Amino acid sequence: MAATPPAPAQPRNPLHGLTLERIVTELQAHYGWAELGVRIPVRCFTHDASLASSLKFLRKTAWAREKVEGLYLFMLREIRRG
Repeated sequence: MAATPPAPAQPRNPLHGLTLERIVTELQAHYGWAELGVRIPVRCFTHDASLASSLKFLRKTAWAREKVEGLYLFMLREIRRG
């Protein structure tokens, strides 16, 4: 049985090591569900928003996950600036 090579280190990737659950939780704490729904208009943020429904949708929908990750990076930049 061949050993799996270790994953390459990603020291410059700010998302490395973060779970989608942590990203959504931090975004929700910073913006709230209503503002998340304005910034990324998807039903999981605008109608009966919950962490569980958001994670289920985002794990299946690559384009929405990319938007959430982009908003998370934007939030980190905003926090550093201000």
